Amino acid sequence: MHSEVVASRNADQRDSREAGKDSKEPRSGTPQLDAVSLAIVEQLQEDGRRPYAAIGKAVGLSEAAVRQRVQKLLDQGVMQIVAVTDPLTVGFRRQAMLGVNVDGDLDPVADALTAMAEVEYIVITAGSFDLMVEIVCEDDDHLLEVINKRIRTLPGVRSTESFVYLKLKKQTYMWGTR
Repeated sequence: MHSEVVASRNADQRDSREAGKDSKEPRSGTPQLDAVSLAIVEQLQEDGRRPYAAIGKAVGLSEAAVRQRVQKLLDQGVMQIVAVTDPLTVGFRRQAMLGVNVDGDLDPVADALTAMAEVEYIVITAGSFDLMVEIVCEDDDHLLEVINKRIRTLPGVRSTESFVYLKLKKQTYMWGTR
């Protein structure tokens, strides 16, 4: 098990609040990050357990200032600090990506899927599927039960297509902050 940080890919823009100016965020509501905050995110992506003092030394801030910035990034939902496991080592022997097509509004179906413990990832897409849903299950029987009895029976689900994972070759959250 290793610890990594999932962080937003915001462009290299100034956080006007931290620069001492009036608070302004883009219309999307996405927080703007200055170069120092982006450097903190990159430090944590390398090692989510890196001490604040070491991060401070690397980015030119005090430990307390790093702690405050990290808390702000967490509070704003810019990043999460999480332990990322290999599902096989913790008893989940079957993973699959499920393409889902929906009749009508996507949100109720996406919300229902979000409530399922086996669903790890959901994106609304443009293309062959309306939703892409990653599922982590204990075994094939569990996967069949989730897809056949719980997902395909949701109101609005028109069709599904399953892509069962045979082997996980790469899983990383190290895309940086660009």
